[in-house]
Parts: sequence; structure tokens; C-alpha cells
Amino acid sequence: MKKAVILFNLGGPDKLENVEPFLFNLFNDPGILNLPSIIRFPLAKLIAKRRAPIAKEIYRELGGSSPILKLTNEQSEKLEKKLNENHLDEYKCFVVMRCWHPRASEVINEVKLFNPDEIVLLPLYPQFSASTSASSIKEWEDICEINEYKIKTSIICCYPTDDNFIKAHSMEINNKIKNLKNFKLIFSAHGLPERNIKKGDPYQWQVEQTVNKVVISLDIKNLDWILSYQSRVGPLKWIGPSTENVIIENAKLKKDIVIVPIAFVSEHSETLVELDIEYKKLAEINGCINYIRIPALGVNDAFIESLKNLIINKNEHKFSDKIFSPKNRCPSNFIKCPCLN
Repeated sequence: MKKAVILFNLGGPDKLENVEPFLFNLFNDPGILNLPSIIRFPLAKLIAKRRAPIAKEIYRELGGSSPILKLTNEQSEKLEKKLNENHLDEYKCFVVMRCWHPRASEVINEVKLFNPDEIVLLPLYPQFSASTSASSIKEWEDICEINEYKIKTSIICCYPTDDNFIKAHSMEINNKIKNLKNFKLIFSAHGLPERNIKKGDPYQWQVEQTVNKVVISLDIKNLDWILSYQSRVGPLKWIGPSTENVIIENAKLKKDIVIVPIAFVSEHSETLVELDIEYKKLAEINGCINYIRIPALGVNDAFIESLKNLIINKNEHKFSDKIFSPKNRCPSNFIKCPCLN
């Protein structure tokens, strides 16, 4: 059988003049601004215009563009090679970005040319959220409907506690902390407004499951660790504690700071600029001597093995004819979880 694997990621601008349209796509997403389109569209235009100058400076730090497409393509190529070591099926991986190119509307034509017997949707967001995974999946399904493209489709909604995914994080952390003694291990994830969680988004709960599993896997006696959240924007109250506050507090205690991007699997502006430049400066200003950032998983062998196994062995985690969920299901109050719908 021929199987197409659609890898979803957020995307990023490929040049500075595309920063504002990228931001518009981001804020015009109903998963980000849950408002009627007649309100969301002009508001997204306004936010994009206001944020563009600051965002351009961020991408200027990265050489004028986001590296996320290049890095996601590398993950896609390595995963495709791994999948095709299994000679029972033929796999081809396709990258779809939610807020910049290649978009679902472009990639569907490539998928049609491949003519698969089955499509597997795999978000590169390990922890499910309505604003990330659900948004990407919905866009793909909408594009398929517009194109009248009907084919067997499987969705691997999330994998926050997959064994190899946890192993990959543990490997990367252990590589960096071997000779450290007085350090604070900070797991930093992208934040969300509190109201999103109260409305049933399982993201925070799933991030907590990931962190707990990684801490157990590290098996370090009296490990000093904390989970925090970064990238807050806007006036709403966000889940916490904030990564900035945790950094300041521990820098003042003269601890080495080791920061783990626990919800990002690709390097992009929030790791390469926010964590590597802005938060490092914040730590040093407040007295930190040794600031260490753990790399995003990228093409880590254990992570790619995780993705491969999720695809090949998906029937072991079958929840319905379409949804293939992780081992530990979300509690019933997280109504945004696809397994509960």
C-alpha cells in the first residue's frame, strides 16, 4: 500500500517583507482568535501591522527568515527514509505549514499525484491544542472537502508520553548536564490564555504528562525542576508560572539555568531568539553565570523513531476508525480533545 504522511507545523516567514502577512495568517486563524470572521479579519490585520516591526527585528536576528521549513524538511526526509525501511508499504512524507508556505491548498496537489491508498495526519506538536494541531487538521480536512478528495485518513492526534519521544528529551538533557551540580532545570512550553484551558483544551495537562515522564526517565535524585510557560502576548491572563519570572528568581539564587523547550520539536524564533538571546540576557542581568539551552529534538534518532513507530504501529492505539490516540487518555473535562468528540 502507498501511504502519504502529512507533517503539520506552524511555518514562518521566508523573508522580512513576509513577516506581516505571516502574522496576519496566524491571527486570522479561528484557533488563535476565536471570533466571527467579520471581526477576526480586520482585527488580525491590525495586530499584524502593529506587531510586524518587532517581529521583523526578531527575524533579522535569524538572518532575515525563519529556519523552520528547512528544519522540518530535514525531519520529513529522515522520517521517510526510516518508514521505507519497512518494505510492506511505500511511504511519502509531505510538509504542510499552517501560517506560511507550503500551505495545505498547495500540498494537496502533490499528494494527489502520489495517489496514496491512505493518508496519515501527524502534527509536529507532541501535545494537542485546539490552537495548533486541531487548527492544522481542520484546514487539511476543509481543503480536501473543497477539492472533493475523499480517501481513507488516519489522525495521530498527539504523543505526549510516547516512550521514544521521552527518551529523546532525556538524551538531549543528559548530554548537557553531566558536569553540573547547582542547577535549575526549567521545562519551558509555549503558553496559552487560561480561558482556553478552562474551555477544555488539554494542552497544559498533556505538557505536564510529558514533563513528569521526562523527570522520571532522568532518574536524578533531588532533581530541582519546574515547568513554566513562555511567549505571552496580549492582555489576557495566561497559564503560568512564566518562564521569565522563573529565570529571574533562579538567576538571583546564583543557580545554573538549564532550559528545555519541551513543546517545540523544531528550532524557530521562540527557541533561537526568545530562549537563546532574550532569556539568556535576562538570566545574566540577574546574576546567572551559566545559562544552558537544551536543543529542540530536530532529527534526534529517538524522536524520529518515535514518529516512525506512531505511524507504523498506529493500530495499537486505535480509538476510532479515524483517531489514533496516545496511551494515557485526557480526563473527560478536556472536551477539546478529539478522542472525546
